[in-house]
Amino acid sequence: MSDPAPYQEACMNDADCSGQPQSDIDPQETSEWLDSLDYVLEQHGIERATYLFERLRDRLGERGAQVSHSINTPYVNTLPVSQQPPYPGNLELERRIRSLIRWNAMAMVVKANQQRPGIGGHISTFASAATLYEVALHHFLRGKDSPQGGDQVYFQGHAAPGIYARSFVEGRLPEEALHRFRAELNSDGRGLSSYPHPWLLPDYWEFPTVSMGLGPILSIYQARFNHYLQDRGLKDTNQQRVWAFIGDGETDEPESLGALSLAARERLDNLIWVVNCNLQRLDGPVRGNGKIIQELEAIFRGAGWHVIKVIWGSDWDALLSKDDEGLLVKRMGEVVDGWYQKYVVEGGAFARQHFFGADPRLLKLVENYSDEQIHKMLRGGHDPRKLYTAYKAAVEHTGQPTVILAKTIKGYGLGEAGEGRNISHQQKKLNEQELREFRTRFSVPVPDAHLTSTPFYRPPTDSPEAAYLEERIKIMGGPIPARRVTVEPLTTPALDRFKEFLEGSGERSVSSTMGFARMLSRLLGMKDIGKYLVPIIPDEGRTFGLEAFFRQYGIYSHIGQLYEPVDKSSLLHYFEAKNGQILEEGITEAGAMSSYIAAGTSYATHGINMIPFYIFYSMFGFQRIGDLMWAACDMRARGFLLGATAGRTTLEGEGLQHQDGQSHLLASAYPTIAAYDPAFMFELAVILQDGLKKMYQDQQDVSYYITLYNESYQMPTMPPNVEEGIREGVYRFRPAPDRAKHRAHLLASGPLVNEAVRAQSLLLRYGVAADVWSVTSYKQLRMRTLETERWNLLHPESAPRVSFLQQTVEQFDGPCVAVSDYVRLVPQQIAPWIPGGLLTLGTDGFGRSDTRKALRRFFEVDAEHLAVATLYTLSRRGSVAANLVMQATRDLGVSPDGEAPWHR
Repeated sequence: MSDPAPYQEACMNDADCSGQPQSDIDPQETSEWLDSLDYVLEQHGIERATYLFERLRDRLGERGAQVSHSINTPYVNTLPVSQQPPYPGNLELERRIRSLIRWNAMAMVVKANQQRPGIGGHISTFASAATLYEVALHHFLRGKDSPQGGDQVYFQGHAAPGIYARSFVEGRLPEEALHRFRAELNSDGRGLSSYPHPWLLPDYWEFPTVSMGLGPILSIYQARFNHYLQDRGLKDTNQQRVWAFIGDGETDEPESLGALSLAARERLDNLIWVVNCNLQRLDGPVRGNGKIIQELEAIFRGAGWHVIKVIWGSDWDALLSKDDEGLLVKRMGEVVDGWYQKYVVEGGAFARQHFFGADPRLLKLVENYSDEQIHKMLRGGHDPRKLYTAYKAAVEHTGQPTVILAKTIKGYGLGEAGEGRNISHQQKKLNEQELREFRTRFSVPVPDAHLTSTPFYRPPTDSPEAAYLEERIKIMGGPIPARRVTVEPLTTPALDRFKEFLEGSGERSVSSTMGFARMLSRLLGMKDIGKYLVPIIPDEGRTFGLEAFFRQYGIYSHIGQLYEPVDKSSLLHYFEAKNGQILEEGITEAGAMSSYIAAGTSYATHGINMIPFYIFYSMFGFQRIGDLMWAACDMRARGFLLGATAGRTTLEGEGLQHQDGQSHLLASAYPTIAAYDPAFMFELAVILQDGLKKMYQDQQDVSYYITLYNESYQMPTMPPNVEEGIREGVYRFRPAPDRAKHRAHLLASGPLVNEAVRAQSLLLRYGVAADVWSVTSYKQLRMRTLETERWNLLHPESAPRVSFLQQTVEQFDGPCVAVSDYVRLVPQQIAPWIPGGLLTLGTDGFGRSDTRKALRRFFEVDAEHLAVATLYTLSRRGSVAANLVMQATRDLGVSPDGEAPWHR
């Protein structure tokens, strides 16, 4: 095969692309400069040489030269052999242990697909990453019993079979568990989930990572939250580290790299990323025409991270030491990843011809190497010595987060079955010959007679391997992964401590957002729980009326405040502090949600009941970061999600992109989210108190989603005996003031309760006495009723149970109409249980920039439309004549013409 055209990288990937003339007008002088540099390196070391280089570059800049700052280093290991420490472990025993884990991981997936064809699973990811994990687990990752405190480890999701296999070899998991990989439902709860899921294996996995990109961003905010706990004096986390093992293809996800600068700004030297650069994603190369390691190096260095590249294994050291002219390093740098992948597949002869054959002097370097030797020359990510060197440097580095870019081979060890091939990610089965080659390559003690059954193999308890594993696990502080919940419940405030909010606002008009701000202030001031609260704001504090908290509680910054704010003379000036309590995240809902997750799971990760209050534009919650919210549910996060400026017609002026009419519909699909839509301060107080008790006193794994509004109106006093209804989802807020010929029931939530009250008065003109019901949670009503119906279905011989909703609707003595500031599907959640059916009005369609009054008329959810809709339901029952409905449309200015709002 002919050699490709010489590869030219972009300047960001080529240390020689300086924009300066490349011809050397005085080679002798150049040689003298280089000799001087070599002298400094030999006599005084790298630090001195680097210092001199930086001073020379500064001087050039001072003289007006356009000095380029290369953000790439040559395509070799960052740490040379001279900086490689002795390996502290038993390399041979670790190799044998690693080989057994490889075998069991492969056997688990193969066996699952033999027994249940098509069930899936992944072999190749762990095959590429086994050494990355094993060196870290033997020597760096600290378990929960470590005196320094356990590390938090984000495992690459597709590598889960390898992590299960290690737990089996350790003796943590029984063989039966491996037989039940991806067979959870027929396993009495003892099956193994496909990927890391704390909801499914709550004593094992800590972090769900297989939704690409979430593990990386979560790890950054977890590391920052560890500093937060330390800086606020809540827990000593100084020796705890956060490790994230991610794939190179995963870095294409915006969440993966979007928060890199935060880690650098906050100096998160407790954070280490290990990027498994196996050069392949699911369908093909990550960067076939480029070099993913060089690309990532530039990105991370530009963001302020410490970068360690582990590209070449020890087999390459001798060749590099002979590369006096730099030809080998040059060739390494000019070959693109697509060719490196092909070298793995085509073998040593091809690599000799194509890689080394580019220059006769390179061929000379390997003239004594066989083709097989060339083919088996390790990449850095498969060499324990190189990885140990990188890990040790990472944990010792201070002042910056560290990323290790480790080059590996996807499907390493699978041979013809998938090593380095584009199909590798989908490989689920191996034939007998492929199994035999795998067994032989890794010296697994499985006889030929048993090969086709792919038996699991655990070393005997008295074997050197078992003894070594047991010793290392003990030294490192216990097995990983492990999730423990040992937190003590908090005593949460009783409802009477919210007394002022139960009594209403009198003549003063306030919004529910303002009411929440006052309640949050009250909670922060409570000595028993105030210090555990974590207010989280994505750069909207002033919008939500929370700016008073800036000065009183401080905005958290690991480095404090290095400047005087422009509003220093103001009482409410912007105040950053190392012990600040508020997490002001800037314009990043994903980052703020990651902080919520770190705080909301601290009861498990740190044994502390932290109480996050994340307040955000409701439109930019579930719709924008629903994947992170799903992960929070999986992680059993606890806390309060406050969707402010809510409601498609209540948020006036902002228009189509900001007006939320669907968050409660989206929230209905999240299993651990309790969703509430309060209209009044007393409702909000009851819900907050209930949430605090359930999550932090009763220790229930739920989160509360509560919508808040910026419409101000007088807040009434709480009616008697409505607390249960508020918690359960519905109560009668205002009975009909007078008797009338006809009866009806109006359901509403949020500010539209006020429209229902107005409609109540309008209906009296037409002889209709309507009760107004405040629905605080359609989701709660629906789910509790579904639970009741399911129990009844499965227990037909027992007396049927009746849900709170079913008890309530027994009081309905007329038609029922619901109005919502959300799409109609939100109130329709309870339609099956409403006698005579439920007519719903909602805000289906795109929002508009206008006033609340105009918006409610446009979406047909104002009092006038609600009154007409109620009369219509009565006419359908034959209670009133149709001409009365038409008369009402004329009286109330409701137009029967025009397209529906969702078409406009």
